[in-house]
Amino acid sequence: MQEFKIADQTYTSRLLIGTAGYPNFHIMTEAIAASGAEIATVSMRRVKWTDNTSGENLFALLNERGMTLLPNTAGCFTAKDAILTANLAREALETSLIKLEVIGDEQTLFPDVEQLLSAAETLVKDGFTVLPYCNDDPITCKKLEDIGCAAVMPLGAPIGSGMGIRNPYNIQIIRDLVRVPLIVDAGVGTASDAAIAMELGCDGVLLNTAVAKAHRPVLMAEAMKKAVEAGRAAFLAGRIPRKLYATASSPETGMIE
Repeated sequence: MQEFKIADQTYTSRLLIGTAGYPNFHIMTEAIAASGAEIATVSMRRVKWTDNTSGENLFALLNERGMTLLPNTAGCFTAKDAILTANLAREALETSLIKLEVIGDEQTLFPDVEQLLSAAETLVKDGFTVLPYCNDDPITCKKLEDIGCAAVMPLGAPIGSGMGIRNPYNIQIIRDLVRVPLIVDAGVGTASDAAIAMELGCDGVLLNTAVAKAHRPVLMAEAMKKAVEAGRAAFLAGRIPRKLYATASSPETGMIE
């Protein structure tokens, strides 16, 4: 299966996973391992770098597993705050990768498009590899690509909602419009949601809550890994057309009169 490339880095897994909300460090690391993900996103404003009970360090654990660390600007409501957080992340973690989030509303957690575009433009000019979380709006995604973002990451549904891909038609249009990697970010609730995203032609899926808050996070992480792989294979294979009426699968030639 084709490798997954973001900017100048190549990965074998198309699943990106978050590090928040797990019952404990042990379950988090086991779930990440089961997911097969090679990129882990961490919130610079919310992450607890050290587990007070075990003393384990999140940064060290992810480094030991050879993970690519993707810091994000979760909790930022202005371009100014997002830019400041991105620069702090680059200094602290020695990476120019940034998952850019600029939230416009505390209840829905939908992005503020105006602030997002402004922050993206500044960060790209400052040499960041920007992966923006955005609405499932084809025009916004195209603008982000034109600015120079390394990928676009439209939501499938509101963050943490588990509602799946609410507007698959918009995702398909975005796929047709942009050439940078398309990663569904937010809204995935179970394995079938991840598979659908990949069947629509997405290059990857980023998720957190669906695994972290599952009854059995490690098992769900394994399910997500398989779903992303199956969805990608189905997309590459090409599904049959939908038809209103039945079509016999067996040939009619040679039938007994």
